[in-house]
Amino acid sequence: MIGKENLYPENKDMWLEKIMDEYGDRLTKLSYNYIKDWNLAEDIVQDVFITCYKEYENIDKIVSYKAWIFRITINKCKDLLKSSIFKRVVTNSNLLTLTKSSEISPEMAIMKSGEEEFLSTCVLELPIKYREVITLYYYEELSIEEISEILKINRNTIKTRLNRARLKLKALLERWR
Repeated sequence: MIGKENLYPENKDMWLEKIMDEYGDRLTKLSYNYIKDWNLAEDIVQDVFITCYKEYENIDKIVSYKAWIFRITINKCKDLLKSSIFKRVVTNSNLLTLTKSSEISPEMAIMKSGEEEFLSTCVLELPIKYREVITLYYYEELSIEEISEILKINRNTIKTRLNRARLKLKALLERWR
């Protein structure tokens, strides 16, 4: 992770490049877990970095940078999921049925290449409130306290969601085996 002293270089463009290198892949995967569309996930991450670039002057006021950038990403994902255009165009589109083929997309081919990928696929089947805590806890290795701060949810609620998510995940894994 970028050290606090290296996080705020004098040059705004260098700073943006550093955070893109540091967080780009992780934020894209996080977005993908919400949106389930690789291209839209990449668009969201670009939006996140634009927001970061605009907030450069206020960067010294941020207590936990990692929580801040994850929160922006999650909010943008949720905004997109709530948007009427996403609901009408993306989820109800006939284009999705036309583009589905017997071949899986490159993203899905990578995800299905082993046990970890199978688990990832099962995680994507979980409802979003469980998927987000599993993703942040296991994939991003955040603590319960950090997740609570990012999601603005009580720690006990996080623990409950994690337990329920594990049970649902276990049921999914058993069903598909």
